[in-house]
Amino acid sequence: MYVITGATGNTGSVVARRLLAKGEKVRVIGRTAARLQALASEGAEPFMAELTDAVGLAKAFAGARGVYLMIPPSLTSQDYLAYQDRVTAALAQAVEEAGVQYAVTLSSVGADKPEKTGPVVGLQRLEERLNQISGLNVLHLRAGYFMENTLAQVNLIKTLGFAAGPLRADLKIPMIAAHDIGEAAAEALLRLDFTGSQTRELLGQRDLDFREVTQIIGKAIGKPKLSYVWASDDQVRAGMMQVGWSRNSADLILEMSAAMNAGYMRPLEERSAKNTTPTSYETFVAERFVPLFQGRAATAETDL
Repeated sequence: MYVITGATGNTGSVVARRLLAKGEKVRVIGRTAARLQALASEGAEPFMAELTDAVGLAKAFAGARGVYLMIPPSLTSQDYLAYQDRVTAALAQAVEEAGVQYAVTLSSVGADKPEKTGPVVGLQRLEERLNQISGLNVLHLRAGYFMENTLAQVNLIKTLGFAAGPLRADLKIPMIAAHDIGEAAAEALLRLDFTGSQTRELLGQRDLDFREVTQIIGKAIGKPKLSYVWASDDQVRAGMMQVGWSRNSADLILEMSAAMNAGYMRPLEERSAKNTTPTSYETFVAERFVPLFQGRAATAETDL
């Protein structure tokens, strides 16, 4: 039996469904039964628990062959890193109490750095805490920049007529579809061929900069002259807060963006067949961005 945290999110839902498709027993954790209903109807066992509740999580993890661990975003939090630390503490305590032997975590490129990477600092702390658990075999999947993050461009393009963000237009970064992360996590849980504490980067299909991203979007939505503007911190912060982010969360994203722009936060692995995933950005735009732009789809939950 496998236990999946963040089961209604972009990666956790993929992990759960892949394992179910393989005939495995799967327990999915969520805040409410309603949110877990779709997975329950597909054969998963729903388990209601908050990810800051160590006692509840220990019950959920009991008897698990392996667990998928992640920290869901809390973008309205007034102290985002403290929230991440609370989730980390609860997850680690539950893993210890339940005697879990295998865990796969959702981490990020940049989790090798202890500071100045915004919310990725919280993932570095998650890695370090789990690495301290005796008897736990843990694989940290350090993912690149989520393609899903670019869905925020839909409203900007509609209201302003151009794409914009805090990253340099010429900054090449590994971009990955959340679906591919979920597939990699599920495969690791099925194999359970990792020992001790290991990391693996997932770098998407290829590196892209936002000039290329914007060209791909523009072509797909019939706006071939669509441009990208490297926005100031003040502009980005104001935009995030306008859609409900806390100032603290916005500032952490700006810190992460600065770390990426400066090259401080970057992949450690050379691109290879092992860390390259199949979904191209063109495919992602066709399947996710265009329907959302045309009002035919809702934005899914984010994981980072």
